[in-house]
Amino acid sequence: MNAAIRAVTRTALYNGLEVMGIERGYLGLVNGEFKPLHKKSVSDVLNKGGTILKTARMDTFSQKEVQERAAQVLRIFGIEGLVVIGGDGSFMGASKLAELGINTIGIPGTIDNDLAYTEFTLGFDSAVDTVVDAINKIKDTSASHERCSVVEVMGRHCGDIALYAGIAGGAEMIIVPERPYAIDDVVKVILEGRVQDKHHYLILLAEGVGGAQEMAREIQEVTGLETRATVLGHIQRGGSPSSMDRILGAQFGHRAVELLLEGKSHRVVGIRNNQIIDMDIHEALAMEKKFDEKLFTIAMEIS
Repeated sequence: MNAAIRAVTRTALYNGLEVMGIERGYLGLVNGEFKPLHKKSVSDVLNKGGTILKTARMDTFSQKEVQERAAQVLRIFGIEGLVVIGGDGSFMGASKLAELGINTIGIPGTIDNDLAYTEFTLGFDSAVDTVVDAINKIKDTSASHERCSVVEVMGRHCGDIALYAGIAGGAEMIIVPERPYAIDDVVKVILEGRVQDKHHYLILLAEGVGGAQEMAREIQEVTGLETRATVLGHIQRGGSPSSMDRILGAQFGHRAVELLLEGKSHRVVGIRNNQIIDMDIHEALAMEKKFDEKLFTIAMEIS
């Protein structure tokens, strides 16, 4: 997100605009937590994970009176254009503000990569890199001790982190919410590997499937193979962003400011076929996320 904040700030300043940063998301917006952003304000932020503006949840932002108060605060501060970085919840809030007359542009920022209109969201590539680094280390000890490792990664409704990291990390099996599975399928992979003189295994599953500890217990009971479970948790949400995420943040932020300068509102930016695109918020949110069946097939065939 910091790469996008930096790009928005510097693109706006380049075009003669004044920039205000809003801390803690919609909560900070309603409470008037604004601060001027200058070129130096966003220096040395590209290597930092998270967001320098901080973030917070605000469930009450779905209420009409709260949205109206937010729009009023923006007008009091003289804000003529708003850039919102986040997922579908953040975009719904942006849509409501646009309907109240605030020129609003959304930038997709969610590590789950669960927005259908864009091929990639900010944070996804960095999260995959973090998972791959972790499973590389786990595989070292798994091979040394001849174990099976069950690693649970983030992705409640979207299994993209598990899929991409599983391919990059050489997992024997990838389990995602989009595809049904049975524990017998996992056991079969291990038993077939044993016949081929394989002695260690990596099973990657998304949190939407969940139950890494239970799966590890079942695998060990059936196969007799020592099996350990690891839940990676919030380490996937931090760390120095990947080069791809930094470049994507720059592109998204730059395009968001361009749209505001063009007088556009109620739009979100994204990437498709390696091109930066923008579209109506409602249209974007109405799209159904499609699981990459071909990539999943590749993963299974080369495991």
